[in-house]
Amino acid sequence: MASHAARGQTALEKSDYPAAITHFTTALKESQSPLWLIQRSIAYQRISNHELALIDADNAVLKAQARNRRELIGTAHFRRAVALNGLGRFGDARMCLNWCSKFNDKEKGLTMWVGIVKKGYEDAGGEDAECNKVTVKETPEKVEEVQAGGSKEKSGTPAKSKGKEPIVTVAPVATSPPTQTPKEKIREEWYQSNNTVTIEVFAKGVPKDTTQVEIQEGELSVRIPIGTSTYDYTLSPLFKRVDPSKSSFRITPHKIEITLHKSVPGIKWSSLEGTEEIASSAPSAADEEVVKSAVLKAQAENEKPPAYPTSSKTGPKNWDKIDDGDEPEEGVDDFFKKLYAGSDENTRRAMMKSYQESGGTSLSTNWDEVGSKTFEPQPPEGMEAKKWES
Repeated sequence: MASHAARGQTALEKSDYPAAITHFTTALKESQSPLWLIQRSIAYQRISNHELALIDADNAVLKAQARNRRELIGTAHFRRAVALNGLGRFGDARMCLNWCSKFNDKEKGLTMWVGIVKKGYEDAGGEDAECNKVTVKETPEKVEEVQAGGSKEKSGTPAKSKGKEPIVTVAPVATSPPTQTPKEKIREEWYQSNNTVTIEVFAKGVPKDTTQVEIQEGELSVRIPIGTSTYDYTLSPLFKRVDPSKSSFRITPHKIEITLHKSVPGIKWSSLEGTEEIASSAPSAADEEVVKSAVLKAQAENEKPPAYPTSSKTGPKNWDKIDDGDEPEEGVDDFFKKLYAGSDENTRRAMMKSYQESGGTSLSTNWDEVGSKTFEPQPPEGMEAKKWES
């Protein structure tokens, strides 16, 4: 059976924060591991219990210092900064980020949180603001116990124990939905890989049933109902084309995570928005009729019987129709017509896109290939492709 620490880690990864807190609390009764304190601090922070998150982060610094674990000291200071930011103590948060950088300048998320705390610091009024005063210490005071009502005992008045590490008693965890974030406090961040662009809209209490997220090839729009108002977030045009069929989004209690799948992998986006309009690659009804007519015409041309030499004044005859009169043959559905009529949407899109872009000189049915390339006209030898002016 997995240990409580392992189960707590699993619950944390699944965003089941109340369960994570329960398991880490049980594990900490056996050993005051700085790593478990850090993990429980993360869980508290995710449910916006910043005070308890700070207590665990403070104790994690002390335990990591006792074990001389520089990397964990840095991470514990980082968790202190995140909790202090949540409490609106921006000066203290900024100082903890400095200590984090001193012990581990490669801490994940450090650069991003330096920017977040800096914005909070400046918005609060800079160095003259009371909330920006620095009162935190690099070596915090030890909190021996957290009572259910939220009161704390410092190291000067420790709880009696029989030689064991002090046990932290936590308050019951509320599982009610988080209060909805005001519209003016919603923020967005983004990052990318070779294949995707991920946008995170940090907003608590987003209603899943009424929130609208629309992903198009060249545009993204998000609409969140907030009381009697709405929060609108639109990117148009996007920096590059995306594939809506492979893109996705998910709504969690604390944010909306949108994953845009790049149509052309490997291209680095310098921003989320571009300057050139991105036309939809989906064909219009008129385009579909044009391509369909051209395909069927090409098929009909290929179906013509051979014309044999003749001296008749009436010209060559179709000898295949001598016995049947002038009635057309049964089953004229050739390969191309059957292919088009029986194809799925992606195959039809591939046929139409390749035919249009190549000026009628290429025809492909593979959307995976067609969707990521542009077909250049390939006229027969001795001929030249020309663009018709409308």
